[in-house]
Amino acid sequence: MNWISCRSISGGIESMLDDFDLCAPHVDCPEVGLIREALQLCRLAVELQGIEKNILYTELLARLHFFATSHPVLVGKLCQQAQSWFLVHPHPVLVPLGGFLQPPGGPLQATLTGCHKGITAMAWSLEEKLLVVGTQDGILAVWDMEEKQVIHILTGHTGEVKCVKVFAQGTLAISASKDRTLRLWNLLSGQEKFTIWDRGSKDPTEPQIWSLHVDEAKKAVYSASSSKVSAWNLETAELVFCILGDAADPWMYMAALASWATLLTVSKHGVVTLWSSATGKVQGKQHLSSIKDETPTCAVSVQKPGKMVIGFSKGSISLVSSKGYSLLEKLPEAVGFLVVSEDESLLAAGFGRSVRIFLADSQGFHHFMATDLEHEDIVETAVFGPENNLIVTGSRDTLIQVWSLSEQGTLLDILEGVGAPVSLLARGGALVASASQQSSSFKVWDLTYAQKPRASAPFLDRTGLTAVSHNGSYVYFPKIGDKNKVTVWDLAEGEEQDTLDTSNEVKCLEVAEQANLLFTGLISGIVLVFPLNSRQDVLCIPPPEARKAINCMALSKSEEHLAIAYDSIVLVLDIGPGDPCPVIDGPTYTFYTQLPETISSVAILADYRVIYGMTNGDLFLYDCVNSKVFPLEAHRSLVTCVEVSHKEQLAVSGSEEALLCLWDLQACKGRFEMSYMNSFCRGVQCACFSKDDKYVYAGLKDRSIIVLSVLDGTLLAVQFVHALVNRIIPTNNGFIAPTRHGYLIRERFQCPSSRASQQEPLKNFRKAVWMIKSRRREELAAAGALQDAESRSAQGNECKSNKRSQVCLIV
Repeated sequence: MNWISCRSISGGIESMLDDFDLCAPHVDCPEVGLIREALQLCRLAVELQGIEKNILYTELLARLHFFATSHPVLVGKLCQQAQSWFLVHPHPVLVPLGGFLQPPGGPLQATLTGCHKGITAMAWSLEEKLLVVGTQDGILAVWDMEEKQVIHILTGHTGEVKCVKVFAQGTLAISASKDRTLRLWNLLSGQEKFTIWDRGSKDPTEPQIWSLHVDEAKKAVYSASSSKVSAWNLETAELVFCILGDAADPWMYMAALASWATLLTVSKHGVVTLWSSATGKVQGKQHLSSIKDETPTCAVSVQKPGKMVIGFSKGSISLVSSKGYSLLEKLPEAVGFLVVSEDESLLAAGFGRSVRIFLADSQGFHHFMATDLEHEDIVETAVFGPENNLIVTGSRDTLIQVWSLSEQGTLLDILEGVGAPVSLLARGGALVASASQQSSSFKVWDLTYAQKPRASAPFLDRTGLTAVSHNGSYVYFPKIGDKNKVTVWDLAEGEEQDTLDTSNEVKCLEVAEQANLLFTGLISGIVLVFPLNSRQDVLCIPPPEARKAINCMALSKSEEHLAIAYDSIVLVLDIGPGDPCPVIDGPTYTFYTQLPETISSVAILADYRVIYGMTNGDLFLYDCVNSKVFPLEAHRSLVTCVEVSHKEQLAVSGSEEALLCLWDLQACKGRFEMSYMNSFCRGVQCACFSKDDKYVYAGLKDRSIIVLSVLDGTLLAVQFVHALVNRIIPTNNGFIAPTRHGYLIRERFQCPSSRASQQEPLKNFRKAVWMIKSRRREELAAAGALQDAESRSAQGNECKSNKRSQVCLIV
């Protein structure tokens, strides 16, 4: 391990990978391959933070720990060496106690980052094993996908690259940009062959090129916008013809049907026109009269039968050819995209959060499966696998989902994108590249991984509503494809152990570890309580008003109280011992916020004080016993989390603007306001106090975890974990945290007693700043504060409501 770190630091990751490649032919050892692949997967963290020993050791340990037992000779010893190094590390550090980063042998092949803005176009050169990436700032990067390195940066465009087409056996590419130019590139030399100016005006309101079609047989390229279609000679760059459109009825989509020597355009008002691809002359025209009050939203060509499939704004899908048209399907929402498989036997239509699959027949297409494929947010893109046995879909929820078509839409895997909406998927052979217009990074996935043995099967959760029990042995989350059920996942076995039926969509989950209870908050407003030792039994807590969905829930540290928050109502219930399961009594208190904004997060104390955050950033402390509310200084955006310390003297709140506030609950005043700013951060996802209340652990939406000191707000450690953390649960020496990758982070926080020699945790993060704002607060005598707390607790016990319990048992 020492040699790997020294070699990587001195020569870089690339040199280290080259050394492994030189060894591979002479060493018949699968463990060497695992280490080499793990190093490859470390590249993103190294690019973000630089090569430091603690970063490299963390990355390798968190990826290779899965194999420490099965591969003890090399991998096992490597993990032991990393753990020994951490034991003597002089600075505060998070130490992995198990594997939680995507391991080698899985679907992820590489995460690559360029020095450009968001990615807007991608195209593979399979023959040359290259990937061409077009960006918002007009740059095209040519990546060697064997070496995972950029070999050419193609400059010349001054506007966003809209599309890229690769041809000539993968040696040439043509790109279209918002700057109204087409540029032809030699991908092997990186040289521009010529530039075609599309002869449009420089008026920024005039539509730019949005479509490119290359016909190698005719040595022509066709470019299309809403105002014209142009044909250019690929060898001379001369204009062959230009067809001008009608400004009153602009073109929306164009298809080049090469085998039929035809261009087909469809206009905003549903006029389909056929043109000769050789001369640009009109060959026919028809109006889609049966599709009324809809505009085209997407289209795809089906070359063999010479047809065009068009999607519309109200869900219609039409199949158009030179012989006429027919209505293929009526979807419940606007059609977002259409894609066909390589052999044109399958068609996928995206609408809203769903994708519907069709199978080709003599008449066109018909339903392939009885159910649709679903995401948690709008689906943006899809690609079929190389043998039509898979389809990969990408969504605004930042997730990529892999489905088996041979098993009628079985979800095989959920992959985390780059932390931004997945807007592009491009397949080259068995590899799929995923990218976003909001990120300069992209990921490359291997679709053949499903046939390989995996180190650990991740749990398939895409909602982020995970709960954990038995010290991280079991994970609970809404069942994929049926949110009216909860999946119980056994982490040790890597498989589903049980399914709990809730009869309504699950909105939130909480586990009472000591009482062995699972609380499921439903969209109907009901809370179902499952005893974990006898899941066949269930308790029901009815809502205060019919059909009010639950927003969030929280348990007190002693697990004696439960707070259930709706839009503007909070119920407080008591949990007591009982046989055969604990008794839930109440609601003991019910209060209304009387605010137009809704509650977004909640926490409850043993003395019946409730802290709740709102969607507009407001934060309040409500004393149920005395019916008093204390406004705390507001955040500037939605409050994402509120957590109370174990001694219940402090609270921490987080928000979408990456602001953490530490509160003194005795004085009802803030201690510190801490903000974490970097070029990636998009807010706080979750937080918790350490068991001794000395530290706060926080998961950020930039896929990192930070540790800060409660004493003075100092940032002690930052760790990039590559995935969004759903929640953080403290342990005796650190924490556990389920991630959107489907793994459970288990870490120890190691902090030397003296921090005099502490290193700067942000020194390797570009443009990262940790700001602490200390607030003046009233000094409270320790004895007085303690006495006040005890008095309040006693008063709370005396003032309990004698109202009859609304909890009922479902038999």
